Amino acid sequence: MILPEGGRRVAQALDALRHGWAIRVEPASATDAAAGFDLLPAETGYAQPGIHAARVLISAARAATLKLGNTIAFNPAAPVLIRGLEPFTLATARDLADPARDLASPLRGPFRVDPLPDADVARTAMELARMAGVLPAFLVATGSTVAVTVTPDDLLMFRDGDGLSIQTRAHLPVAATDNAEIVAFRSRDDVREHVALIIGTQDRSRVPLVRLHSECLTGDILGSLKCDCGPQLDAALRAMADEAEHGGWGVLLYLRQEGRGIGLINKLRAYQLQDQGFDTVDANERLGLPNESRDFPVAARMLDLLGVPAIRLMTNNPAKVDALRGVGVEVVERVPHELPANPHNHRYLATKRDRSGHLLD
Repeated sequence: MILPEGGRRVAQALDALRHGWAIRVEPASATDAAAGFDLLPAETGYAQPGIHAARVLISAARAATLKLGNTIAFNPAAPVLIRGLEPFTLATARDLADPARDLASPLRGPFRVDPLPDADVARTAMELARMAGVLPAFLVATGSTVAVTVTPDDLLMFRDGDGLSIQTRAHLPVAATDNAEIVAFRSRDDVREHVALIIGTQDRSRVPLVRLHSECLTGDILGSLKCDCGPQLDAALRAMADEAEHGGWGVLLYLRQEGRGIGLINKLRAYQLQDQGFDTVDANERLGLPNESRDFPVAARMLDLLGVPAIRLMTNNPAKVDALRGVGVEVVERVPHELPANPHNHRYLATKRDRSGHLLD
């Protein structure tokens, strides 16, 4: 049974991981509690007396990078539970987790891969790390003080879009047009506050031009040339303003999902790996993180609250169209949104095209 306070427990777990406190993840069924783990985040955790940490839990992608694949392979896509000849410390766990240490701190093996008592529990732990913006690695730390216990069902409750609601709205003239309204959304348990910008006059008889834009501090605010986020944001607003001048309207959904959902610090870690020659996909895999982890149900809920039943989606990514349709959004048209490359983002855009399926020339 999914408990009403499940989302609150996940929020507490995310806060605990950012502070370096241990959490417990266990199956929803009390009879299977022995399959749970007491987990101390490798990146942010701090040493506690009496902790015994014989094992480390890391993501499948990070294990593959370290050639520590799940040789018993009950599920090759599941996280990997590693045991060393000696107990792990936070320092050795961080060496496993952080790709910046791959050359400076060679692994001290050999390591053995233990079977996972419950793959859903392990996957929930990895997802909590991603959502907290920390590296996906934990000391399995028996004896640590646990801040909160969560289950996979709690994570489902946290993701329930019904908790999102409109908090306020106001007229907001922007550079592209003075005919714009900003709408702010807040979720019951999630600290992230998403916004929508409605360009022109909402008209239910016309399908709006819609752009989903994930927050990008470096591109949107600092003018980074490593990506195309800032120019895409500006161009989308201009296109919607033009649409409004000709009787249509548009909606920009600004989603607080930095780095396609991996968080600012992990995105900057990926940038550091790109400086070493890895492309965006390989950089995320070396971090043990997915290349795409945006929360599309949030976008669907925002559109529903705005009273937008169908959209014309500005994107070069067919997978985004499929993802939105998969959560119930009627996408009647994909509108290309391609901008010229620059010398700094040429490879980034090529990777989008060649490895992520974006329709780019």
